[in-house]
Amino acid sequence: MSNPRAFCFSYAFVYIRDRKKEGWMDMSKTAILVDGGFYRKRATHLWGKHTPEEAASALFSYCMRHLSERKHQHELYRIFYYDCPPIKKQMYHPLLGKTIDLGKSEQYAWMTEFLNQLKMRRKVALRLGSLDNNNSAFYLKYDVQKKLCAGTIQVSELGVDDFEPNIKQKGVDMKIGVDIASLSYKKQVDQIVLIAGDSDFVPAAKLARREGIDFVLDPLGAEINAQLFEHIDGKRSCGNPYTSGKSSGNQKIKIRPGAATPGRSEQKPHQYVNKGELSTLL
Repeated sequence: MSNPRAFCFSYAFVYIRDRKKEGWMDMSKTAILVDGGFYRKRATHLWGKHTPEEAASALFSYCMRHLSERKHQHELYRIFYYDCPPIKKQMYHPLLGKTIDLGKSEQYAWMTEFLNQLKMRRKVALRLGSLDNNNSAFYLKYDVQKKLCAGTIQVSELGVDDFEPNIKQKGVDMKIGVDIASLSYKKQVDQIVLIAGDSDFVPAAKLARREGIDFVLDPLGAEINAQLFEHIDGKRSCGNPYTSGKSSGNQKIKIRPGAATPGRSEQKPHQYVNKGELSTLL
């Protein structure tokens, strides 16, 4: 070889050019923020009940779909999951006429294991608030209240499942707003995807957009107020995470090299060239 140095630079140029064509060299960083209370309720309504491990894997898989957008690949900065640990309290049940220990309920066990599964996922950060223990009680479900008022059912027909604990979260919305502001001011990401269903995020979204952040809302297929479009850069939902294939209006999942995959803590290195070889070439 007459000029090894020239060959190395030529090889490096061809490598970078090909990687740019494939979209690997020009990726924006994306942070995905999940309102856990909204996600769990909406996911159960859309896709049914699943084990904690299945639900955690589905959430991770769903978030990863946001990294593929047409021909543009996003690099995952981190998935932030906002929720509250399950309440461990004894509450009086008006129909049963006795106190129920919520710490021994199936919901408590499910939620505890679900959060533990998320903790073990790579690139997932839990932001946990707290539940209001002082103002919690069992209430009739809204649908049951409507049936009672309409006269379609009688009080004597009520069952245990017609009641649910009404427990309010504290500190979750504040944590979401603070993280959006922090990510925006520190320029840690180029895009923020918020999985939520209400308008409490609007002030934070406006701040992020003023700082040049691409702000995308994912309401999990739910309709949103038309006025919200004034405060976001787009709306996007990604279909059923329990099935493979294309998401709603989007592409199949394509995870970039080095990104986390569901159920794995490590990702195999890029197969195109050894990192040591590339650093030598450049």
